[in-house]
Amino acid sequence: MIFDRILGMFSSDMGIDLGTASTLVFVKGRGIVLNEPSVVAIQKGTNRVLAVGEEAKNMLGRTPGSIVAIRPLKDGVIADFEITESMLRYFIRKVHNRKALIRPRIVVAIPSGITEVEKRAVKDSAEHAGAREVYLIEEPMAAAIGVGLPVQEAAGNMIVDIGGGTSEVAIISLAGIVFSRSVRVGGDELDEAIIQYLKRTYNLLIGPRMAEMIKINIGSTYPLEEELTMEVKGRDLVAGLPKTMTVNSEEIREAMAEPISTVIEAVRISLERCPPELSADLVDRGMVLAGGGAMLRGLDKLLSEETGLPVNIADEPIESVVLGTGKVLQELRFLKRIEVDEKSTL
Repeated sequence: MIFDRILGMFSSDMGIDLGTASTLVFVKGRGIVLNEPSVVAIQKGTNRVLAVGEEAKNMLGRTPGSIVAIRPLKDGVIADFEITESMLRYFIRKVHNRKALIRPRIVVAIPSGITEVEKRAVKDSAEHAGAREVYLIEEPMAAAIGVGLPVQEAAGNMIVDIGGGTSEVAIISLAGIVFSRSVRVGGDELDEAIIQYLKRTYNLLIGPRMAEMIKINIGSTYPLEEELTMEVKGRDLVAGLPKTMTVNSEEIREAMAEPISTVIEAVRISLERCPPELSADLVDRGMVLAGGGAMLRGLDKLLSEETGLPVNIADEPIESVVLGTGKVLQELRFLKRIEVDEKSTL
């Protein structure tokens, strides 16, 4: 125990939000030091890593035949173990300042709905990438801690964390998750819904990066006082030629309606399963939105209308989960209490 404490003084312990869209890293004593896309560019047929993060994302959809830009995480879980390990190793080496030769202790946030095999894959990836010890905590718990909810109190706290691949809804009390619901719907599904809508309605084919830009610039889930428009570039599927056209926020709202309704349904189910004493707490406290999806225009209004509860958006929604992992790094006793035990649900 004392030896472990001494090791901790000389290593750069870190918290990692290993997201489908982005990976964020928090280093103890330094704060958030990295926020890069979870994308890796490899040499086709060899798995030789050519670029990681921002540089690799810029290659998506633009690579020659010999290079493949891939996202090794899908729906919040590891789809390609080897590439994820390479990506993690790259990020860890980038931020770990190699104090002596002591490897870091790492806390990784994982979706609450993943399987034992997927948990093991995350843990193994972090260990192989250079971690001394690996702790897994559930994303909604990390997000709740990151936004400053009093999770250790005997009172109901509700967090809705909408990420790139998953949306997590959890009701937390006494440092434990009373009920959680994880749906594999997030920013990626919203992008895909926009792609399919434009293809179906206008015979216009666009790529994932253009869809993401549309979602960020004019995406909304609730009618706006003044609807927005945007010029979209893609390929005309009839003529086969490049084409530019203008779309408005009303159309994009219609395009995203189905995945958004899945998230609302997950919130409803969580509230239905909530014990009555905690439901009473939520009437006053409401819920907090975190994750990149929390920034969608009007989502707080829509959820408030659908549930009748107050809805607040986290101050730093994208950074909520990684800030939570950073906070628990400071309190090892609390971390061991909320850590996900791989065998606990077997």
